[in-house]
Amino acid sequence: MKQYELTKEQWEHVNAELPPERTGGRPRKDDRRMLNGMLWIARSGVQWREMPEAYGPWQSVYARFAKWRDDGTLEAIFRALSTDADMENLSLDSTCIKVHERANGRGKRRIRRLGEAEAD
Repeated sequence: MKQYELTKEQWEHVNAELPPERTGGRPRKDDRRMLNGMLWIARSGVQWREMPEAYGPWQSVYARFAKWRDDGTLEAIFRALSTDADMENLSLDSTCIKVHERANGRGKRRIRRLGEAEAD
């Protein structure tokens, strides 16, 4: 699980972007633990219900994710994390991009060679 978690330096960048905790009432669950759970979900690609208990109840992590997504906190977090990004070595995975049917061989006409009779 450690490979999905924020380093101390990354957490210091992110911590400033988080909304302040409300005074009074029940204290908020650990933000770093919650964010690490969100990152685990994003990196592993599994369902929320399959998240390890080390990050807390999946319902709590999802609720925090939805709140931060809606109020722009997640965008601010990823902007803060991307300031130190290594932009020299980037790669894109295109396995999820749909290809037009002409590009995958369907509908292609056979190319005739010079002197070859046309086949119908």
